[in-house]
Amino acid sequence: MIVRTIIWFLYFWIILLRYLPTLHRVKKLDQAGRKEDRDQLVERSVSAWAHSLLRMAGVQVEVSGTENIPAGPAVFVGNHQGNFDIPILLAYLDRPHGFVAKIETQKIPLIRSWMHYLHCVFLDRDNPRQAMGAIGEAAQTIQSGYPIILFPEGTRSRKDQMRSFQSGGLRLATKSEVPVVPLVINGSYRVMEAHGFWIHPAKVRLTILPPVAIAGMSREEKKQLPSLLHDIIEQELNRQVNE
Repeated sequence: MIVRTIIWFLYFWIILLRYLPTLHRVKKLDQAGRKEDRDQLVERSVSAWAHSLLRMAGVQVEVSGTENIPAGPAVFVGNHQGNFDIPILLAYLDRPHGFVAKIETQKIPLIRSWMHYLHCVFLDRDNPRQAMGAIGEAAQTIQSGYPIILFPEGTRSRKDQMRSFQSGGLRLATKSEVPVVPLVINGSYRVMEAHGFWIHPAKVRLTILPPVAIAGMSREEKKQLPSLLHDIIEQELNRQVNE
């Protein structure tokens, strides 16, 4: 496990450096206003990068429910078991998508540039005014046709059991009134978190559940959305764990 982990982290940064020419092309396309070409290049590159990270870690992913991915704007809401949730979703969701991410990730070289072109939104949970502005920015991003992924637990659970959902990020779903797609990630914590810092091969299941319609919900129903989504995801996760 120690050797695999060292090799993986070396590969992580080496492959990012190898993608520098691609990032340069993305910037050129963006400057030229060729948004469709830019987005296609970003999607291909990020998906290939994420797939390679999973292969290096020995992660096998079983995906089901891709027919539940809407063609139009959407918010994806998932449980958050471990660090490998993000490359799993980047590799296996069939649409380009950004994340609502901690503002600290803006400090990571190269990663922040790719996150910008994925239309990620950076949230400072210690600054309510900034957080509200970020939610408004994310809603505009969604209305422009770019899906956003949320982890309402706020931090990794590191196990099969879920944490409670925080309501703050889910205001994005109620504000944008687009379908919310529940995601169930089962087993990603076994890649790293179950072994401390060390990476270990593991099998992970990603289940995409039918969308929840937000448009037409009453104010009270929107208040209950965090509990509703938590219950939907937890029920499927528990079913899989107990199989």
